[in-house]
Amino acid sequence: MEKEENQNSHSDSKEEIKENKDPKKNFKNKDLKPEDKIKELEDKLARAYAEIENQRRRFEKEKDDAFDYGGFSLARETLNLIDNLERSKLALENDENLKNSETLKKTVDHLNVIQKDMISILKKNNIEEIKSIDQKLDPNLHQAMMEVEDDNKEPGTVVQEIQKGFMMKDRLLRPSLVAVSKKTNKEDKNLKQDQKSEENQSKSNENKFFNELVD
Repeated sequence: MEKEENQNSHSDSKEEIKENKDPKKNFKNKDLKPEDKIKELEDKLARAYAEIENQRRRFEKEKDDAFDYGGFSLARETLNLIDNLERSKLALENDENLKNSETLKKTVDHLNVIQKDMISILKKNNIEEIKSIDQKLDPNLHQAMMEVEDDNKEPGTVVQEIQKGFMMKDRLLRPSLVAVSKKTNKEDKNLKQDQKSEENQSKSNENKFFNELVD
């Protein structure tokens, strides 16, 4: 008996859920005035239009980005090729067997031509080198790899470029790897000066002793 009552109760609950889910019945039960119904429909229409407009804008942006930055990955790979060319030049120039040879000069000149052509192609595709030397360190463009003591530069000034950085329009392709200046440590500076004075004094004493022996 209890089982039948539970089943009836369960079926009644299902009916209530169906009624609640039925938009037509809910709409009728609200018993709205005609002007309220019109306002409700206008609100729904405005929200639907706004959503369509947002989707259209997102699509337009994605399409523009795909056009402007579609070659982003390819550009990065091209930069790796330029880096490899630079490393090859350095390796050849530091080879003792090739130094001052005509073969070295011709090979390096050929690599320079290839490198310039590749950079020219990048520029035509809105990819530009980041200016680094003598610029203030910019965390958005530069990555500091080391500090170099230099009292002639403001602290945080780029004094050496370890690897060139590039921008693709307004987007960072890769940062410049740089060394930045810092003030000389006063204690180290004084120590170096003292050591130099001692060396000069020692040399002076040696010269004086030698002169006395000669006399």
